Amino acid sequence: MRKLHVLGAVLAALLYAAPAAHAADNGSWSVFPTASQLGSRPYFYLSADPGTTLTDQVTVTNKTSAPLTFRLYAADAYNTERDGGFAVRTEKEKQRGVGAWARPERDMVTVPARGSVTVPYTLTVPATAEPGDHAGALVALDERLSAPGGSVAVAVRQAVGARVYLRVNGPAVAALSVEDVTMSHQRPLVPGTGRSSALISYTLHNRGNVTLDPKVVLKAEGLFGRDLLRRDLGKIPSELLPRQKIRLTERWAGAPQLEWGEITLTASARDVRESAGVSFLALPWLVVAVLTAGLAAAGVRARVRRGRERVPEAVRHQGQ
Repeated sequence: MRKLHVLGAVLAALLYAAPAAHAADNGSWSVFPTASQLGSRPYFYLSADPGTTLTDQVTVTNKTSAPLTFRLYAADAYNTERDGGFAVRTEKEKQRGVGAWARPERDMVTVPARGSVTVPYTLTVPATAEPGDHAGALVALDERLSAPGGSVAVAVRQAVGARVYLRVNGPAVAALSVEDVTMSHQRPLVPGTGRSSALISYTLHNRGNVTLDPKVVLKAEGLFGRDLLRRDLGKIPSELLPRQKIRLTERWAGAPQLEWGEITLTASARDVRESAGVSFLALPWLVVAVLTAGLAAAGVRARVRRGRERVPEAVRHQGQ
């Protein structure tokens, strides 16, 4: 009998930004802020002073033809390491922000077929809460196991959550840095016989207390400051949450095979601008092999020469 592996909750609706007019939805159920007198809301946008308690309501809608039971809980949000997408902690993980401060009135709810249930919740901001942005979600978790793609070896628990964007009033500090820039080459053995490329990796770090929408520009300069590349990078998350680090990569197709230069990455957002870079030396493998062999041969000759110089001296000492 094959072992059943149970994976954590799949929060697909939270990993990628949905159009602003739609609730978080996986096709079977949706979770969204209950409509207010001002109309529908795509997410919870809240603002409070430290020590304040807020109240609101979340609605869970069942789109299937059978009743569904969900566990309701609040969770902190974070940026995924893979691509910086918006994701939330599981119920069993440590919660320090929205996930610790928000409490639904009920932690279990059964929603009838084609029906909806509205649940009040409170969010109490501690008096010691750090000013700035705190992101999270109110999550409806289906505790039943499902096997994606008909797999019998892997099962998941599916969940959908309504995003919560909380601003704790106080000093707002925007700070951003580019860290740990590296560059690796893929080049042909013989110069001019194929295309080369380079993989540039870097860490984008939100060091402040507000959410940022960063832009990153990649620039490459060769010997004597020659411009080799200038590119506005894509695949940058539009929401880099406070105190989050993400590792990103960029492929440089057609990178030079023989060059000495420098890569510079400049990140900017909300009146902040920071740069970091790394120097590089691009050499074809054949050139590297020839140089390595030449250096190795020179080292051998030097050791032989030093050995010959020591022999006469040793002989003289014996004669004495």
